[in-house]
Amino acid sequence: MNFLPKATRFAPAMGAAAIGAAAWVLVGPAAADADPDPLGEFTGGATTVHTTGRNSFSFPLANLDDAERTRFVIGNSFFKRNWVEAPASTTARDGLGPHFIARSCAGCHVMDGRGAPPDWKKTLGPEPDPTVALLFRLSVPGTPAPHDGVVPEPTYGDQFNNAAIQGVKAEGTVRIRSTPVHGRFADGTRYTLHQPVYSFTDLGYGAMARDVMVSPRIAPHMAGLGLLEAIPESEILANAREQAAAPGPVKGQPNRVWDAFAQKEVIGRFGWKANTGSLAHQSAGAFLGDMGITSSVNWREACTPAQKDCLAAPHGGGKRTGHDGLMPSSQASAQVPEIDDQTLGDVVFYAATLAPAARRKPDDPQVLRGQALFAQAQCATCHRPSYTTGEPLFPRLTSPKVAGQRIWPYTDLLLHDMGEGLADGRPDFQANGRQWKTPPLWGVGLFKDVNGHQRLLHDGRANGVLEAVLWHGGEAQASKDQVLKFSKRDRDALVAFVNSL
Repeated sequence: MNFLPKATRFAPAMGAAAIGAAAWVLVGPAAADADPDPLGEFTGGATTVHTTGRNSFSFPLANLDDAERTRFVIGNSFFKRNWVEAPASTTARDGLGPHFIARSCAGCHVMDGRGAPPDWKKTLGPEPDPTVALLFRLSVPGTPAPHDGVVPEPTYGDQFNNAAIQGVKAEGTVRIRSTPVHGRFADGTRYTLHQPVYSFTDLGYGAMARDVMVSPRIAPHMAGLGLLEAIPESEILANAREQAAAPGPVKGQPNRVWDAFAQKEVIGRFGWKANTGSLAHQSAGAFLGDMGITSSVNWREACTPAQKDCLAAPHGGGKRTGHDGLMPSSQASAQVPEIDDQTLGDVVFYAATLAPAARRKPDDPQVLRGQALFAQAQCATCHRPSYTTGEPLFPRLTSPKVAGQRIWPYTDLLLHDMGEGLADGRPDFQANGRQWKTPPLWGVGLFKDVNGHQRLLHDGRANGVLEAVLWHGGEAQASKDQVLKFSKRDRDALVAFVNSL
């Protein structure tokens, strides 16, 4: 597959006018091997941008050159613009559906930021709000096919899609209600969490399997993903070894997954259960699952045999006239992918070169107190603060400037048993139904700036940092218990620290 950039096919004048005057005045350290203090501002080393506000997650790495910025702009255009139904005069962007949950990547990742669940009460009415940024994985028990992490639900596949093109039935409607979970801190302060309960109605193709397993997943923010991909695999495995050898309950495990681009098993890094190993695989999967856009690695529409209207729907890529090496020779006369390799590669490049924002108020006394409490509660065991990045997995799909950076993402990229309260009961590759990947914490404090909310955890159930901590259980129960003993002053300091990252 050819993902080499072709900057000459699109030649806007680069500089401040390309994506806004503020974009190109944001700078990182002078040297790629800068080693900032952990209390410093440079979250992503030389890639860091200094920014706050609505656009905080939408800037390119600060150290990109002009040709890379050109490619970033191209990828941005395909990331943000809507795809349309086929056939259409806009042939470069047709092929939406037949089933989908969003019309663009930015439909879920608004401003490259974090999604939020809909107002739960509004999903219970006669015209419920759509769950655009909150998707639902489906599977049934059994032995997955080679290279698949799950066994898809027979009628609805591996993802529930509540929208469809004309002439095709939507798969159904998501309803969400909640049950309260009460607790109190050691100082007597009471709190109430809300446990979401999900159901599906108006099913377009009949009942789901009785043993269906459902897992909600909220869209994460995009900044810094290329740097996470460049963390050496040896560092992730070292995290697991060190936790296994240490006393205590924290015993993280890597997920091992099949990567369609590497054509081999790799360590999982992305997705809430670390069920994809590269941004290329993650992006191609999102194009198919979320928008119904086929590619050279996902060239079949996501229609099950029970969905006859889906199978008969128009295709945006046209018909293949000869074998070009992208598909197996047995499919030489099949349909052409709806997104070509060059365009997909540009979108992956865009995702891989979105910059992490600099820390805010790193020397604030409350933040410093919160950092000490973060360590005291053993939060840094899973939320490992720092790494030095290695070479990128796919050099043609990112910038070489992601290498050699001292970064501060606060994650071990491992799976952890988070207790029954957060369990979805759904395995995915080597992840079991109680395990979730440790999410990075960088950027958490900017979610409100970018998206107007701070809904955290895998399904957005937690409203803010403290609620997210209170949902911790399993391996993290001891850390939660320590936070329950904190005074209000200390709880506020802990939140201030996390929000500074």
